[in-house]
Amino acid sequence: MPWRRSHKIHKPRELRRRIVLTARLRSGNSWSDACILNISSRGLLIQTGRSVAPGSRVELWRGDQVIVARVAWRDGARAGLEAHGRVPIDEIMSLGLAPALQLTAAERRRRPTTHARSRERARAYQFGGTVVIALLCAGAAFGMIEQALARPLAMVTAALGG
Repeated sequence: MPWRRSHKIHKPRELRRRIVLTARLRSGNSWSDACILNISSRGLLIQTGRSVAPGSRVELWRGDQVIVARVAWRDGARAGLEAHGRVPIDEIMSLGLAPALQLTAAERRRRPTTHARSRERARAYQFGGTVVIALLCAGAAFGMIEQALARPLAMVTAALGG
């Protein structure tokens, strides 16, 4: 039963929520952009272009939420942060109703285009095109009539002494 002994040694890993949220990272006196990739009640996975050393203290700002954390590890642009207190997941997620995420959710919920809807859209485009062509023709006709009548009217005006 050695597996029971090792099971007691290792804590089960807490579930993480996969998200993509922008945030600001403060390390020392400098600020940089960061992206939160996953979140749990005790830590976060972020991606940032800033070089943060493992063991250093950072602040992650998302809206009015501030998470003070220690950099547990770093691999390239990604870093694991261990929060000093509990991470307010629900507050951060409610701030995280990002427009990009709403768009993808709306796209998934959008119902497929029906044949009738496609016909209505085609009729609307056809009507709009007909109106544009009619307006162009009316403008061209007005210009031609104006040119045709301008010369005789100028001659009448000159004959009347105007």
